[in-house]
Amino acid sequence: MIETGHSRDDSLDVPIHSLYSETRRPTPAMLKGLDCLVIDLQDVGTRIYTFVWTMMACLEACAAARIPVVVLDRPNPLGGEVSEGPLLDSHYASFVGRSAVPMRHGLTMGELAQWLNAKHQIKADLHVVKMTDWSRRMFWPQTGRTWVLTSPNLPRWEGCLVYPGQVLLEGTNLSEGRGTTTPFEVFGAPFINPLKLLAELKPFELAGLLLRPIRFMPTFDKWQGKSCGGLYLHVTDPLAFRPLRTTLALLTAVRRLWPKEFAWRDPPYEYENVKQPIDILFGNCTFREALDGDAIKTPGDLDERIRLDDAAWRKQVAEFLLYD
Repeated sequence: MIETGHSRDDSLDVPIHSLYSETRRPTPAMLKGLDCLVIDLQDVGTRIYTFVWTMMACLEACAAARIPVVVLDRPNPLGGEVSEGPLLDSHYASFVGRSAVPMRHGLTMGELAQWLNAKHQIKADLHVVKMTDWSRRMFWPQTGRTWVLTSPNLPRWEGCLVYPGQVLLEGTNLSEGRGTTTPFEVFGAPFINPLKLLAELKPFELAGLLLRPIRFMPTFDKWQGKSCGGLYLHVTDPLAFRPLRTTLALLTAVRRLWPKEFAWRDPPYEYENVKQPIDILFGNCTFREALDGDAIKTPGDLDERIRLDDAAWRKQVAEFLLYD
């Protein structure tokens, strides 16, 4: 968490207000004199990514100030046909999740804006500028667009593909690859034996994925300057690959093999000072409690923890979908 201060654009002679500073939402002073607020952000298709919740805060602030909001829609790099993970439990709402959304939601920013505006009765004067020629079956490469990193630790679109699962490692003492050139695609810790871990993962039959044993040394963040054993996630079939299930299997295997070395990260995390990071990331405490209680013994036990009523979620958002 490195906050960004306010500044000024000298060429345009206008102020730059940071919404990742002492405030996460526009203040009345920031909005004063605006005809409208334009939101132009590239989301990554995962509930954890805070662009969505900054957008929601903007909707709330603009509704209060009676200023229209225009959202310029952009592709969901993970497509729009697959959703994963349980809905966020409201008890675990935080800056990394404020509404009952699955971990992998399958919506665009424009669709999410419309759904949030209605579900939470924000009543913002919202206008979405739709994309042309985008369909829900497209992953990022099918858009034909160059990937521009959305934040320092998602330099490649392949990082977005594994992110709905690998972001959970932020709630543990495992390196999620920060401090390497391929964050989230690589993970590990000094105590991990890659070959033992691979063998432990075989029963989970992880689809659409090749796991490569590696060693790496992070240049910053967790295990900085330490040689870490781990795995590299090579997604071979994005349609079959399920990132959340994959990472939960990885955590289950690591916890089983190295119970004394593995640990959950303590708060604070993203402005939450009480609840455990893994719980606000996952959306509830059930996975952590099941793992600590040795209740995940089979792949079926794991699948039960992440079950999503996909039909119910699709029905809930159906009227806000903008694309076939």
